[in-house]
Amino acid sequence: MENLFHSQAVWGILIRFVLNLISLLILVRILYFRYSKKEKFMFTFFLMGITVFFICAMLKNITIGIGMGFGLFAIFSILRFRTRNFSVKDMAYIFTTIGISVINSVNMMEVPIIGYLIINFIIILSVFILEEHLKKNMFSKYSISYDNLDLLKPGSNNKLIKDLSFRTGHSIIKVKIRNIDLKKDVAKLDVYFKE
Repeated sequence: MENLFHSQAVWGILIRFVLNLISLLILVRILYFRYSKKEKFMFTFFLMGITVFFICAMLKNITIGIGMGFGLFAIFSILRFRTRNFSVKDMAYIFTTIGISVINSVNMMEVPIIGYLIINFIIILSVFILEEHLKKNMFSKYSISYDNLDLLKPGSNNKLIKDLSFRTGHSIIKVKIRNIDLKKDVAKLDVYFKE
């Protein structure tokens, strides 16, 4: 048992496992939860990351590793098309969790731990940048019925946006007219605002 803890391979796996846990913590707990506010998949992401890490770490044969990679993609596809409560974004986080865990589990002797840190940092930074970009450019859209047709005339756009912002309680950014029913004196509008 003492020889087990003096083995360089065991220490390598443990160090990479700690790095994997830290990366998963940042990815899942800090980024995923911050932007999605969903707690229900956090357990799944952590457990999947830990399991994938140890499965991959135990496989040393490259041929088996490639086969296993295809197997993981198959699992990914099955989850995507068989499970309805996963959004595309959730699936991207699952795929990233699997990817980080596979990268961290591979024992590349020529790559020191700093290489793993850089790779993990680049992936996590990419997720952060994409989330921030999506957050800045994401609008909520609602379709509403609107009864003040005078404000739909050309040149009244600012008054229309102020009126809609007042009525809805949201800071309206953009308005699209879907159709106007002159008989009922009402219009269908799509209003866009940031949450």
